[in-house]
Amino acid sequence: MMDRRGFLVGLGGAAAAMVGTGAVAQTVGALAPLASAAPRRRPPAPAAQLIEAARLNGQVAFVALGPDGTVLDAREPDAALPPASTLKAVTALYALDRLGADHRFTTRVWVDGDTLILAGGGDPVLDSDALDGLAADTAAALQGRSFSRFAVWGGALPRIDEIAPPQADHLAYNPSVSGMMLNFNRVHLNWRAGGAGLSLTARGSRVAPRAYSVRIAAVDRAAPLFAYEGGPVESWTIAARAMGRSGTRWLPVRQPELYAGDVFQTLCRARGLVLPTPEVAMAAPRGVEIARIDSPPLRGILRDMLHYSTNLTAEAVGLASSGAGDLASSGAVMTAWMQAQGIAGAFRFADHSGLSPASRISPATLAHLLHGPGRMAGLPALLKPDPLADALGSESRGRDVRAKTGTLNFVSNLAGHAPGGITFAILTAQPDRHAATIGADLPEGVLAWTGRSKRMQRDLIERFTRLPGEPVRQMTAQEILDDPRG
Repeated sequence: MMDRRGFLVGLGGAAAAMVGTGAVAQTVGALAPLASAAPRRRPPAPAAQLIEAARLNGQVAFVALGPDGTVLDAREPDAALPPASTLKAVTALYALDRLGADHRFTTRVWVDGDTLILAGGGDPVLDSDALDGLAADTAAALQGRSFSRFAVWGGALPRIDEIAPPQADHLAYNPSVSGMMLNFNRVHLNWRAGGAGLSLTARGSRVAPRAYSVRIAAVDRAAPLFAYEGGPVESWTIAARAMGRSGTRWLPVRQPELYAGDVFQTLCRARGLVLPTPEVAMAAPRGVEIARIDSPPLRGILRDMLHYSTNLTAEAVGLASSGAGDLASSGAVMTAWMQAQGIAGAFRFADHSGLSPASRISPATLAHLLHGPGRMAGLPALLKPDPLADALGSESRGRDVRAKTGTLNFVSNLAGHAPGGITFAILTAQPDRHAATIGADLPEGVLAWTGRSKRMQRDLIERFTRLPGEPVRQMTAQEILDDPRG
């Protein structure tokens, strides 16, 4: 039996024997075209074919721009659709421009006579671990001093009961907004099978103090799973018949100043500083500042916001950037800022996170913003790599894609940057089903619909990267329908 080395030696000997006959030259000449020919590039699939295969039964609009900003591919480029969380990319650029990449939010402790004041500075990422450090500094500075009042001030940002009132009450991504925020204004619920051992904690990485300002009780019902009762102390009920197994859940906080004050009081008590029951301060703090803690720089906060799509962060930095008194007014200020960037197209912002059903943007507007101001501000480095991997796993095939997803009920969007210097925005929606399910928690059919949309987004991006470099004319909706090539 001949091994690989023997085969190669024999092949070399055969070639040497053929030199005299000219067979080598003849053979090499015959193989040359195969060796030098470039592999044929597989043509991209027609967009219409990809859209039809997705079976979305709704609107699909997209724009792909080349490295110089020319349009490589487009379908309904001016269609104004819900941006969902792709709006957070706009908010990030807005906040960087208005506040600066190094901006920090500061949480302070003041002493005013016999009153201790915890003053929020609009920090959207303050957690129990950071608050524990502030409690340690406060206790060390006061050395056992006593107070008759303990107040918490959240007036650095306007007080907003819910980011998007149509959303279900129990959804943790729809909490209250205030200048005093803790743990993204969420409280962690834990229970054992059968409803025993209900507990609510302000869970951090190192500390998890009990939350006394929020209460929950199991009641004898099958549905709904959660119901918010309100009251001076936040009160929730949970359906006992739905608690067959142990579980955990984050719930939104509706009274953020009292929640933060409650946790700070517990953390200070652990260090020997006993504070009275917290109350909400209406006026800005006065007196002497004795302790403070700064947030990370804004650029890092925005990177995490874009990676984890935190609605509270988006609304907090948007409100801090605008100085407006409510979300609708703040969205209008960001709309005016967008117009000043020289980006044409259809857009209207009613918030900063994309939860509002009133916000709209076109794929042309979003793509040109990401291509121009976005690249200048270094936004691609802040966007999440391989953004479809969470939904599609190894099928995402987007290792070199950096983009922001946007998902609501029967809305699924993706906008960002692909290999070859391509900037894109893909917006999809089934408007009737979206309007009928606003605020619903996982309505029937939404997971399958969203999965099909995300696979189509992946396939469209692959199409964009295989297109020739020449720009194409933006087609009208009717021309798209009549064009068999898609």
